[in-house]
Amino acid sequence: MELSARSIIGRDGEREHLSAFAAAPEGQALVLRGESGVGKSALLDHVADLASQRHRVIRAAGVEAESQLPFAGLHQFLYPLLPFLDRLDEAHRKAFDVVFGKSEGTPPSVMTLGIAVLDLLSLVASQQPVLLLLDDGQWLDAASTEVCGFVGRRLTGSATKLMVGLRSDVRSAFDSAALPELAVTALSARASEELLDLRHPGLAPRIRRLVLDEARGNPLALLELPPHVRAGRAGRTPQELFGYTGVQLPLRLQHVYGTRIASLGDAVRAELLRGALDGVGAGTATALPQGSRYRMRDVDEAAACGLLDDDPVGGDFVFRHPLVRSTVVQMATPNERRAAHADLARVHLDDVERHATHLAAATVDPDARASAALEAAAESATRRGGAVTAVSWLSRAAELSETPQERSRLLGDAAFVAGHAGLLDHARKLVRTGTPSGTPESPASVVTSAYTALYEDGDVRSSHRQVLAAIEELRGNGAEPGAPEWDGTPARLVNLLLAISQYAGDEVLWRRTHELLRSLDGLVPQNSLLYEDTWSDVVRRGGGARERLERAFTRLRDLEPWDLTRLSVAAYHLDALSRFRPHLQRAVDREVETGAAATGMTMLHLIMLDQIAAGEWQEARLTGHRCLDLTTSHGYDLFTHQTHAYLGLLAALRGEADQARGLQATVDAWARPRGIGFLTQIADAIGTAAALGEGDHEAAYLHAIGITPPGSFAPCVHQASRTLLDLVEAALRTGRAEEARRHALAAEEAGLAELSPRLALLTYGTLAMTAPDAAQADALYARATGHPDADRFPFELARIRLAHGVRLRHSQGWKAALPPLTAAVEAFEQLGAPAWTERARAELRAAGPSAAAAAAASAAPLPTLTWQERRIAELAAGGLTNKEIGARMHLSPRTVSSHLYRVFPKLGITSRAALRDALGRLPGRQSG
Repeated sequence: MELSARSIIGRDGEREHLSAFAAAPEGQALVLRGESGVGKSALLDHVADLASQRHRVIRAAGVEAESQLPFAGLHQFLYPLLPFLDRLDEAHRKAFDVVFGKSEGTPPSVMTLGIAVLDLLSLVASQQPVLLLLDDGQWLDAASTEVCGFVGRRLTGSATKLMVGLRSDVRSAFDSAALPELAVTALSARASEELLDLRHPGLAPRIRRLVLDEARGNPLALLELPPHVRAGRAGRTPQELFGYTGVQLPLRLQHVYGTRIASLGDAVRAELLRGALDGVGAGTATALPQGSRYRMRDVDEAAACGLLDDDPVGGDFVFRHPLVRSTVVQMATPNERRAAHADLARVHLDDVERHATHLAAATVDPDARASAALEAAAESATRRGGAVTAVSWLSRAAELSETPQERSRLLGDAAFVAGHAGLLDHARKLVRTGTPSGTPESPASVVTSAYTALYEDGDVRSSHRQVLAAIEELRGNGAEPGAPEWDGTPARLVNLLLAISQYAGDEVLWRRTHELLRSLDGLVPQNSLLYEDTWSDVVRRGGGARERLERAFTRLRDLEPWDLTRLSVAAYHLDALSRFRPHLQRAVDREVETGAAATGMTMLHLIMLDQIAAGEWQEARLTGHRCLDLTTSHGYDLFTHQTHAYLGLLAALRGEADQARGLQATVDAWARPRGIGFLTQIADAIGTAAALGEGDHEAAYLHAIGITPPGSFAPCVHQASRTLLDLVEAALRTGRAEEARRHALAAEEAGLAELSPRLALLTYGTLAMTAPDAAQADALYARATGHPDADRFPFELARIRLAHGVRLRHSQGWKAALPPLTAAVEAFEQLGAPAWTERARAELRAAGPSAAAAAAASAAPLPTLTWQERRIAELAAGGLTNKEIGARMHLSPRTVSSHLYRVFPKLGITSRAALRDALGRLPGRQSG
């Protein structure tokens, strides 16, 4: 090929830059950006030549035909590295198995997969440095682009390099990847003349000037235009020669390629068309498994006239340039394209997504087989984080359906997925399309309109009535248990009704919901019954729910992203979110970028709640602000105010009372007129927590009893059990000992300790705080703080230790009080709760001189580790290797090593052997 690395002309500056890139001792990324034909591929070849002696070179190329197939591009990079996968840890092997379609597990998030790719590259590069070359990156699928960007930003210090070629006239997800760039511009006039004279010597002066004027420094044009001009056309005008005037150069080049394609025989053109529609490479082919792409045969005639090249690596024919491939497609008639797609659908029978896309493109009239294939492809895409792609495939499946009922069902499915993908306007349009004019509102339309009313406007009242009526109408049609008409939309109506009822937090609405679901008698899915019990009133209906949740957890791999989220909400009500958080963290990036964005918002809420519970407050704040950006950009007012509520609660815990009260007022003013009890309860909880932090116990008591009266747990009020400790402490501090005792006994009588480990901690803690005698109190405090899961809730545990220390100081003296008070000080300090820290220190000082010295010592500056750094250090102190720690915490061994590298200087140590003693001097949980 004329634009090979050995014949680059006029690129002295670029070659110098690329030589430094190839010779650099450590990893880095670089983007080459320029117009089509300007020579990016030649420069990529040049880098490959420079690096080939030292590096393992792996090439990939973006292809328009594959831009909607999740991870299709990443597959090109990873396929040559498959032999190394067995040497990775199990968690990362599973991530690759999902990407390669070997298993049906939960698709990994961008971060999880990116870390796995970094580990794989690190493993490969330990034997030989790696160079990844990506041409036509603008056509790479979104999922692969996100992973490549993630990896490219983290190559410093590695032995892997990444270079990406991008067309400047096509928008790409790489545009926001924040990777270094090198602009590839047109050749200078002198270099253009040199290249033209070298490759096409002896041109007539008029032809030479015409080519130079038309090429405008584009190397591809300089190589391709002369034969076109000389082929009996020397006397024609530029418009006659190129078919265009005043248009971009790529269109003129397509005209040039078109004349060559038109001269070929029908069989050759058909073969080229099959290759073009299936994404056969342009330039250097990439290493892919046999059968993954069409292999063009008997096309020597096309190669002879300069349309194809022979790939030296795989031996297959590849298109000389992407413009050749696109010209082949544009010149084909619709019937020719459909016939080619039909052939390709037969080739890819074992690939559900490729088969479906080709079959659909080959089909004009309604066809049940093509419609079913697209529906299966949409389900596959949804599970792989491609909800946006799934919407388009379901819409096309509806177009190809053979009955009005099937068309309406598929459009309803498309609208449902679109709603979860944050495409509410598109969802509304889809259901309008699926509902003929003059007919009653369909169940799918009810799902979309009620979903929109809830999440955009927070309308719980009318949406509850609307969904309730739709389910009652379906029930009136006489469906039997297990009837197929209760699959899909009816089940969605039930789950939406439960979500609306949860947000309403109203006993009357919940009663209507319970009555309706009971009347369905066997039609409601088991998971929906779990949602009903945990979302409505966990105090009264939560018995046995944890066991049901565990059973549902075993089926996690079969769940859609929104089902994972619903189960996680149930886990939140049962204080079991820590079990689900790794799955949420793996899924959330994927859903936010290319999948169910609205579901991703709820995932971020749940991650934030678990971070708050676990004492990871700085991380929780970052998660909250990320979620806030997402909800406001999509116009989801309900989720926006829900995020404000969680940020307000976090601010109250951290002692940022002004910020907390500002957010409390914002949430309350929006939610209360709408009757969104879920949020008004959190607003009251913010007021309670802020007042407790400031020591205003009377205000705290008034806020707390606004959630539930002392001695009872108001029905369908999810904050009633969660604020158990707040109400009891506020009552005790304001001289309402009887109310405090009555409330603690009510928790015991309701069996809260059996529902969740957190409620067990709070129940035993409040019983101890209100116990009539010291012996009983000590036993209950021991039961609370000794609970095996107590340290999963460090803030509540520290408050109970503080209360215990105060009681011991009054009853047994400072020596007895010192351990729990010291532990409380250390925990509050580690959490970042200064008001609580100072309160605990004041109790230490009040205990006497020795305790005061302990308080002073506790105030001395101590090393500050994040929760993740501390946990990694504790596991390392326990003798685990970096690989074992990474498997346990879902991190790469390299990430673990980086954390330890930062931990050692913070602790003032230089080796793992010193970790245990250094950690023993820190506040909070000890290593072991």
